[in-house]
Amino acid sequence: MTTPPPQRPEPGGLPGAAAFLGLGTAAAACVGAGLGLGLLADDRLRTSPLFLLVGLALGVVAAVAMVVGQVRRLL
Repeated sequence: MTTPPPQRPEPGGLPGAAAFLGLGTAAAACVGAGLGLGLLADDRLRTSPLFLLVGLALGVVAAVAMVVGQVRRLL
């Protein structure tokens, strides 16, 4: 008789689908925070849409960096 290979525990105790759901939510929060801060800066400085675009770009960069770091940790 052969024994089955040991199963690797899920990182953080989350099942795979829940981990990816949290990943998507965190990425959306990064982009949303960048947009919100950009809109706030544009409103205060009257530079529309300059800081909106800067905030969007920074939010996307932060989201990509966070997703890449989390996926590397999960693999």
